[in-house]
Amino acid sequence: MSQENKIPHLPFKAVVFDLDGVITQTALVHAASWKEMFDEYLQLREQRDQEPFREFTHEHDYLPYVDGKPRYKGVQSFLDSRGIHLPFGEASDDPDKETCCGLGNKKNLKFREILERDGVQVYDSTVRWIYELKDQGVRVGVASSSKNCRLILQKTGLEELFETRVDGEVSARLGLHGKPEPDIFITAAENMGCKPTDAVVIEDAVSGVEAGRKGGFGLVVGIAREGNAEALKHHGADVVIQDFAGVDTAQVSTWFNHKRTESGQ
Repeated sequence: MSQENKIPHLPFKAVVFDLDGVITQTALVHAASWKEMFDEYLQLREQRDQEPFREFTHEHDYLPYVDGKPRYKGVQSFLDSRGIHLPFGEASDDPDKETCCGLGNKKNLKFREILERDGVQVYDSTVRWIYELKDQGVRVGVASSSKNCRLILQKTGLEELFETRVDGEVSARLGLHGKPEPDIFITAAENMGCKPTDAVVIEDAVSGVEAGRKGGFGLVVGIAREGNAEALKHHGADVVIQDFAGVDTAQVSTWFNHKRTESGQ
């Protein structure tokens, strides 16, 4: 973008993107691997403990209890919803160990198998906007609960686009709380020298828009790829879109200014 086409005096300085379901189409891979792992475990409990089997579903289980959360917390959250209480365990637990960490590690094995077999697709409209932001001088970071974030960015060739990456590996090293707490988004903004009030969060998960709201970000944009627009709006998204097709920096600036005017900033 040429200098004369740059938008003067942008109201925001940075944008922090979630990864899965926002930049890459890996949310579908995560959902599939979670279902396979949990259905296998629930079937084991039916055979071993005579507990009635009730399958793990996308709408009633994945979206409310697992989507967007750190892996082991997602396991714990879903199991709690079914009245199943297992030891939390350790991150080093074997995938066959009956702990939250063990089940989470089994899910990750399934996820990586699918990733290696099928590769990673990106959302072209999001990537296009990231390039536009960088042309405008906006700082761009990625914040994800996933410990596979770096691997996925490398596979898609997008790693160099982001000034900072705060993911599951970084969170474990720094002791950051996962979504719906705002730690990873705030850390990403701080890494780019920006206050949350001067930054935008882009998320597709309920736990993610909650985190953006709790973190006091200047604008939280929800992407309703799951038909969950109302849930995203209810939990903290200021604006909800279906995709970034047709959305540009000028439009997001308008939303940002409107939010700032409404809040009296």
